[in-house]
Amino acid sequence: MASSAHAAPAHAATAAGQEPAPPHKHPYHLVDPSPWPLVGAFSGGAMLFGIVLNSHEGNRWMFLAGLAGLLFTMFMWWRDVLKESRQPGVHTPIVRLGLRYGMMLFIASEVMFFVAFFWAYFHYAIFPENVLGAEHAVWPPAGIKTFDPFHLPLLNTMILLLSGCTVTWAHHGVIHNDRKALIQGLALTVLLGLSFTGLQVLEYMEAPFAFAGGGIYSSTFFLATGFHGFHVMVGTIFLAVCLFRAMAGQFTAERHFGFEAAAWYWHFVDVVWLFLFVAIYVLGAGSSGH
Repeated sequence: MASSAHAAPAHAATAAGQEPAPPHKHPYHLVDPSPWPLVGAFSGGAMLFGIVLNSHEGNRWMFLAGLAGLLFTMFMWWRDVLKESRQPGVHTPIVRLGLRYGMMLFIASEVMFFVAFFWAYFHYAIFPENVLGAEHAVWPPAGIKTFDPFHLPLLNTMILLLSGCTVTWAHHGVIHNDRKALIQGLALTVLLGLSFTGLQVLEYMEAPFAFAGGGIYSSTFFLATGFHGFHVMVGTIFLAVCLFRAMAGQFTAERHFGFEAAAWYWHFVDVVWLFLFVAIYVLGAGSSGH
């Protein structure tokens, strides 16, 4: 969703609730050149190489530089998109439909991203002899003490499920022009997202195995849950931006796709965590490090 910074004059709607006339003679979305897709791609690549360097050499600088670049890209790109959304007549019904399709395809690509992690995990969990040898064909591998799924993981599951309820409450509020419910629901969702992240950090600090040197189990565990945690942080920022916009009165019952996209993304994050909780924490729980 790159920005199309067309200098649109202010057009008054011809009737109450009617779409303002577009600043051009077509209803489609022609984007202007933007540096943020390229900057974001390089920043994401730097993060990826930074993870590899950190795993092999303990060098975190490239990862931190990539993360900083990605956060900067997110801020600037979202700023441009928000400016565009406030220009009368730019986000026509056809443009808004295209934005919905774009968000759906983005979430579909994210689903396939996590499918890769689940594929890797189940490949080793179902056929451990491929990695450990026939004489050690057990999962989790010998020496790995897994988390108690009904301790912090269950608490985090309850937090995310509750956050799904609060974001739905906020969605119900915006549809019915209940600004108070919208703001309260978003504020609670952001708070719950921050709580989930804090508890996951605590869980990692108490982990009985490390990312480095823990073998295939720790690699798949930290990559799957860690990338999900990253998505929770992105979703929390997304919803926090929506909270500030709601407080500024920028959402109405007719025009609130920015919030709707954030809600879709948050529900996706919820569903992925349920699969992670069942597959990795519950079904993948071992005794106590056989």
